[in-house]
Amino acid sequence: MNAAIDTNALSRSFGPLPAVRNVDLTVHEGEMFGIVGPDGAGKTTLIRLLCGILAPTSGTARVLGKDILTESDAVKREIGYLSQRFSLYGDLTIDENIEFFAEINGVYDFKQRREELLAFTRLTPFRTRLAERLSGGMKQKLALACTLIHTPRMIFLDEPTTGVDPVSRRDFWKILQSLLGQGITIVMSTPYLDEAERCSRVALMNSGGLMRVAAPAELKAAMTGTVVEIACDRVRDAFRILKEQRPAIEVQAFGDRIHVVLQDAATELPDVERLLAAAGVVASSRRTIAPSLENVFISLLTHTEGAA
Repeated sequence: MNAAIDTNALSRSFGPLPAVRNVDLTVHEGEMFGIVGPDGAGKTTLIRLLCGILAPTSGTARVLGKDILTESDAVKREIGYLSQRFSLYGDLTIDENIEFFAEINGVYDFKQRREELLAFTRLTPFRTRLAERLSGGMKQKLALACTLIHTPRMIFLDEPTTGVDPVSRRDFWKILQSLLGQGITIVMSTPYLDEAERCSRVALMNSGGLMRVAAPAELKAAMTGTVVEIACDRVRDAFRILKEQRPAIEVQAFGDRIHVVLQDAATELPDVERLLAAAGVVASSRRTIAPSLENVFISLLTHTEGAA
């Protein structure tokens, strides 16, 4: 399998602050690769480095066989980049926005391609509507159409569904799956771990570095311990009590329940329940669940911070 991206100790600092630290990464042609991490993890900086928008402070990277530093113009001709704040022009229609991005990408015989993209994104009925009058989901689909107008071999998407309603997110993902079927390599960052589950492989990123890179199933299988979900009436109190009284036990809060990661559930769970009951926290149910990517990520963060 050919490498679409290959980096070696790729790093970027802004003054004294390292934003990306010694990233060694290989992305294969034709895969959907996810980059997951909290705000400030370095996701956007890494994508901008790979697109040739930023120059690395140190290290190297090749995208589609080309060096991002010495062949950045050639890289840009073969990729598409949808940034967090993709600049659509609100006073232009859908048709006019696509035409504009076609021309700045040097695509002058674009009309047939535009028709294909409008049908692909289901925007044909709205083609004369001004971009400023589109919903958030429709704006993202238009931005994707503009990104694809020059038929790139690879696209980079920086948190493309942030702030988009659930129905539009689902439609957007259907479009991405269709792009994969066309052989386009997709690299995307996302704060949504349920979206990362759809990727063939995922890089978990924090503080500018990569903690793990693997398929979602492999990441979950590698997590040690048993995850017990406890639904209770005072989640914040339950979280605080367990963190204070049993700091060795990993506790994660999710809405109206907590997840407790236990290495020996048979002996540790009764102790957890006694602590909650003694504090007057009412647990309405408990069950053992399979770990999610969110469990894995929080667990890795906890262990990393504990080691530090």
